[in-house]
Amino acid sequence: MTAKLIRNAYEAALTMTAVLLSWGAALWLEATAGLHTDVLVLAVALTLTLSSSQRTADTRRRLTALVLLPATAGASIFVGRLIGSHYALGATVYTAGMALAIWIRRYGPAATKAGTLIALPLVTLLVVPGPALPAKAQSGLVTWAWAALIGALACAVVWLVQGLGDRFGPQDWRTQAALEEPRRRSRLHPRPSTRMALQMAAGIAAAFVLGNLLFDDHWPWVVLTAYVAASGNRGRTDVLRKGLERLAGATVGTLLAAGVAAAGTTGHTAVALMFTVLAVALWLRPLNYAYWAAGMTCALSLLLGYFGQDALSLLPIRLEGIAVGAVLSVASAWWLLPVPRARRRQPVLGTTSPVS
Repeated sequence: MTAKLIRNAYEAALTMTAVLLSWGAALWLEATAGLHTDVLVLAVALTLTLSSSQRTADTRRRLTALVLLPATAGASIFVGRLIGSHYALGATVYTAGMALAIWIRRYGPAATKAGTLIALPLVTLLVVPGPALPAKAQSGLVTWAWAALIGALACAVVWLVQGLGDRFGPQDWRTQAALEEPRRRSRLHPRPSTRMALQMAAGIAAAFVLGNLLFDDHWPWVVLTAYVAASGNRGRTDVLRKGLERLAGATVGTLLAAGVAAAGTTGHTAVALMFTVLAVALWLRPLNYAYWAAGMTCALSLLLGYFGQDALSLLPIRLEGIAVGAVLSVASAWWLLPVPRARRRQPVLGTTSPVS
């Protein structure tokens, strides 16, 4: 366990180094080009999610990421605007994109990785400041060109930090590419990828509907949880476990955020504390997903506080949204074309999400 914690700390340090570099570069761009605050959160979220998926990537996969991530990051801006102006249409496009990212798994490992890159900006869209933030932080999302540039920046920073870490860091801790066993063709009809895509579509669609009806502008918390619990679906029990872990972690994160709010932490101190919380959550995440859920809940609350909103008052609503999203995800996994429990680990889509 001690060796694992040390290794986890090394990987978390690499990730946070990349995140801080990306944050600094985005901060410079914001000041120089007069960009919106969204660019900072987009840079951090993309870097955070990309760090894990690119850790063992070869040159071909990295070039693929360099093409797909900026393109999908730019496209996600339009999806976000579409949701804001035409909620039903935007929700439909978003749901279709998430389902597509899973359905294309049927075409092999390369398609699975491409699906992950398609999903990353769409997940990040749920974290980038939107209606949950005050008016001064809602003047408009960054344009698709700037979003695409941030996507390319995230790729460059992640590769730089990981490359230097592997070259000069302890060789015994160097992450080795996982050996992918050839997968047998499934006899299930429909195929597992089709089943998971339909489950994801049903869960996210229901989350959009109930999220808007029950939580108004705070619908992203419901949709995010519905996605997280269903991503990488290895069976009904797996979805139930992840839903419970996310709810438990969010509850702990809520208590932590309440303590921070009571202490009156604001401004640059809140930003520093937010990055510290993310670092600890990354360190403990491989031990149990609940640690990551707790850290993300607390970090997002600090982000809201940084923008001047009373994050503490929103925490109960956040927990309710997470609970509804988890229930929707579990229901779709259990009752809509359930996937039999896998005998061995399969490549997982979406487990690298910052908000997952």
